[in-house]
Amino acid sequence: MIGIGGIGMSALAQLYLSKGAYVQGSDRAESPVTELLTTKGIPISIGHDAAHVSTMTSFVVYSDAVSHDNPERIRARELGLRELSYFEALGEATIEGTSIVVSGTHGKTTTTAMLAQILIDAGKEPTVIAGSILSEYGSNFVPGRPDLFVIEGCEYKRHFLHLHPNILIINNIELDHTDYYHDLDDMQDAFKSAIALVPEGGTLVTNTDSETIVPVLDGVEVPIVSYQTTNIPELRAKGSFNRSNAQAAKTAALAFDPLIDLSQIDASLASFKGTWRRFEYKGITPHGALVYDDYAHHPTAVRGTLEMLRAEFPGKRIVVIFHPHLYSRTKSFFHEFASALSIADKVFLHPIYAAREAFDPTVSSELLAEEVVACGGNAQLVPDFDVAATLLADVGDDTVIVTMGAGDVYKLAERLVQELGIRN
Repeated sequence: MIGIGGIGMSALAQLYLSKGAYVQGSDRAESPVTELLTTKGIPISIGHDAAHVSTMTSFVVYSDAVSHDNPERIRARELGLRELSYFEALGEATIEGTSIVVSGTHGKTTTTAMLAQILIDAGKEPTVIAGSILSEYGSNFVPGRPDLFVIEGCEYKRHFLHLHPNILIINNIELDHTDYYHDLDDMQDAFKSAIALVPEGGTLVTNTDSETIVPVLDGVEVPIVSYQTTNIPELRAKGSFNRSNAQAAKTAALAFDPLIDLSQIDASLASFKGTWRRFEYKGITPHGALVYDDYAHHPTAVRGTLEMLRAEFPGKRIVVIFHPHLYSRTKSFFHEFASALSIADKVFLHPIYAAREAFDPTVSSELLAEEVVACGGNAQLVPDFDVAATLLADVGDDTVIVTMGAGDVYKLAERLVQELGIRN
């Protein structure tokens, strides 16, 4: 498995392992995820080398971050081995049985985790493949029955079309992944195609009041169940977006089995602790500042998290260290990001996390900082984590610090509480 440290790849690796396969992998760097896999007995090589692929290899699975000219992929082709993308492989591995697939622009991971907890607590024993580490289980994979899957499905490049949803959740639809989708219509077309995969006897769970979802429902032949009016208990997970996630999870659980006890579902949701990097409390700095980390990397998610912080800590100063993810996303939603970030009292912007993209000189974090200021906010560029840590060293107990973004900015949050601070 090439790029085995990817959050989806690592869950699939554990699925293969649970089925008795021998799994090995490689990645460019160590991470909490590769460490998790190592503890489970999966050998991982740091760095990519053709020697990692041999005649003993049955097939190769690669992540989206791994290019066609990767030396291990080249070697696989030389040996005539099958090469599967992550979602192609996941689709093959879950083709038998019942799949509940969670999709949408926002909230997929949390909804997947909530639904998993409901079904596990109800004794349904699902096999769970999530997009983050689930706090209750210490992994992004939970082994269960071989014929029942709860899967987080990604819309990027229409990847979720490789899956086999008997129940499909669509949390929401908003334009994203602008390096692939031309516009919202293009993205809605992908969700229409996903709905078409739901077989006779299946169910679509969604928000039928959403103006971006309603257009994809025309002509749908399977039952559509609305989640937006579902009653849920008080949650530990804060924010209106988490209430929507919980409504979708509860509705989907009942669509799977209407006989699950409602009080049991509510107890599961009320006790839900959250997932890794989803508004995760990290600890307290030496000077008393609270530290959180959040995966928000779309302006809607950024705004939702900051508005929640304002409501949760009305008397405190909000400081954000934001790591923009992708040149294309930053450029497409430039003003929207600036407007959302201006909610904070202070914003430190790291250089854009390029991930899979080539350098684009027309957009930068420096320009984004200027736009935040133009929106009435207070922002500045910080070149690296060392500078950010220095600037935050003396922040006191009147402040909440949140590291935010899809890159590795979470490492700064951990650093801030590790250096004499109090961990969560």
